Amino acid sequence: MIGHRITKHPILEVPKKKKVTFKWNGKSLFGYEGEMISAALIANGIQIFGHHPKDNSPQGIFCANGQCSQCLVTAHGLPVKSCMTPLRDGMNVQSVEGLPSLPHADKPVPISTIPTKDIDVMILGGGPAGLSAAIELGKLGIKTILVDDKDRLGGKLVLQTHKFFGSIEDSYAGTRGFEIANILEEELRKLESIDIWLNSTAVGVFSDGIVGVVKENSYRLIRPRKLLVATGAREKMLSFPGNTLPGVYGAGAFQTLVNRDLVKSCERVIIVGGGNVGLISGYHAIQAGIEVAALIEALPEISGYKVHADKLIRLGVPIYTSHTILAAHGTEKVKSATIAKLDKDWKPIPGTEKSYPVDTVLIAVGLAEVNEFYLKAKEWGMDVFAAGDAQEIAEASAAMFTGKIESFKIARALGMAIGEIPAEWNEKATILKSKPGTSRDITKPYAEDGVFPVFHCYQEVPCNPCTSACPIGAIHTEDDTITGLPYQDDQKECTGCLNCVAICPGLAITLVDYRKDKEFPTVTLPYEVRREKVAEGQRVAITDKDGAILGRFMVEKIRSRKKYPGTILVQVKMEKKLAKRAAGIWYQEKQIEPSTIYEKEPLPNEAIVCRCERVNAGEIRKAIRDGIRDMNQLKALNRAGMGACGSKTCRPMIWRIFQEEGIDLGDVTDRIDRPLFVEVPIGYLAGIDGGDINA
Repeated sequence: MIGHRITKHPILEVPKKKKVTFKWNGKSLFGYEGEMISAALIANGIQIFGHHPKDNSPQGIFCANGQCSQCLVTAHGLPVKSCMTPLRDGMNVQSVEGLPSLPHADKPVPISTIPTKDIDVMILGGGPAGLSAAIELGKLGIKTILVDDKDRLGGKLVLQTHKFFGSIEDSYAGTRGFEIANILEEELRKLESIDIWLNSTAVGVFSDGIVGVVKENSYRLIRPRKLLVATGAREKMLSFPGNTLPGVYGAGAFQTLVNRDLVKSCERVIIVGGGNVGLISGYHAIQAGIEVAALIEALPEISGYKVHADKLIRLGVPIYTSHTILAAHGTEKVKSATIAKLDKDWKPIPGTEKSYPVDTVLIAVGLAEVNEFYLKAKEWGMDVFAAGDAQEIAEASAAMFTGKIESFKIARALGMAIGEIPAEWNEKATILKSKPGTSRDITKPYAEDGVFPVFHCYQEVPCNPCTSACPIGAIHTEDDTITGLPYQDDQKECTGCLNCVAICPGLAITLVDYRKDKEFPTVTLPYEVRREKVAEGQRVAITDKDGAILGRFMVEKIRSRKKYPGTILVQVKMEKKLAKRAAGIWYQEKQIEPSTIYEKEPLPNEAIVCRCERVNAGEIRKAIRDGIRDMNQLKALNRAGMGACGSKTCRPMIWRIFQEEGIDLGDVTDRIDRPLFVEVPIGYLAGIDGGDINA
């Protein structure tokens, strides 16, 4: 690490970038050309980007995805979202303190006519669903524009360093997310009928069937015959005291910083949420050299894949179910966080509070569809389709199939004679969307001779790359289904090739080899974290399936498979009574001890619900108790939902408060969504390149 930069990563290559200088509030700093301003600031140790004009509360990055305006700064005098604005040499960046003054317009603003471009299909979003749909449309020669607001294709795939589940043939199982993004992009760019617009933001869809897009600092109007919305999902937020402090991130923002920007955004994190997003983020944190104090989940059981949870447990991360966060503490940024156990009625149990010294609270409590473009286009009577998370929250592998399925529907709606949608596409999409099954133990091999894999996979999930990776076809799944637990065919003799160990997305396969020494067999374990911890000749702590340490054993050899880069294979010799129990390598040797002293009882009414306008839960509760049942009226009374994000974050929490107050949601009038969903300088709408009316 250099400062807050990640200069060495167990999975990702660190690219060489051009170093540039920029100014932050008059101070000269260094960054990399083209990286987002927010990444450059955090890499320089700056977490506070400004203060809110209402109560002077510190503001920092939250979503890193352009969905909110917490990271607002000015660049060369213009307000910009720092998470969406590339850094340039000599850029003058300043924090926003108080209400900015409007520029003085001393001359009439010239308004240009903006031509409208007609196209067969427009796709909003270049993630797994949008890419897969575009590839199928491109194969059919259908003229399509693919719009994405990032500087590269792939969506959330770009942030994923772990190997994907599913099957090798259908969804690139065993391949890492960012590699899948590269594969799909390479295939797409070969297709001549697809026009790719990167760094382009769709800002609204209008009643005349036109979509407004800001591309390369100019406003474009597109009239598609068919519109596919593949805009993904945004993260849900929790309301608790301190929830807006710099250092309280959405999981996507955290992954963006550590995996896309290679910025070590913190030293120690606590994770709230035990779904796949939270579990995977914890793994990404450890890969980036960040300590994970704990992961908590309100449900009695982890809701994500057990293999993801097991990876963390075996690395030394404590996981607490039936727990919630009570508060984040700090004045300018997070200094600590307090958690507590929940009773059967979801109430914190007094006396169970624990406070952890952390500088980041990572919120991963679920996702909400980014579907406002779809709903508004539907309202306007446009021929619109949705795919991926914009259609239904699921894994990226499922999003690829929904993208394919919707592309066929679009082609048929355009009058192309292409037959029926392949039945297996719908079947596979359904399977890949399925929730994990119940956990159950499987019988370990009885033999203590030869060589064979041991499967530490105890939950039915859609995943079977080990069956394809075995060169002799010795590995099968129960009932030969993609969700069945794996086992080895007793009629076939394992060769010890290690392919299954290297490809497994859950790192849930070890290999035990008795051939050289029956009393002290060699055990091979997969490992993807800090390499310096497992050097040959070093002693490492080996754990069982539940994370209990079996003992410390010397690393005999480090191996790898060229076909499966990033996963190293650590070999140790162990007593035969322990060999089949070995499941992982302990990483966080010193767990972070919490304090049991909780000095201040949290005040839920003070928890901020509307981040943009600083409206707390107590203000909203009072309005509801006074008889308010209309979100629009609520907005008029206390400005809840009035802010720049357009209520993307606070709306679900306001609905929840209505429910908590015993109000039937059928009696509540939802707010009215306006056509523009993303902030845009008014100069763009006037046809002024760059959007500056004073230019």
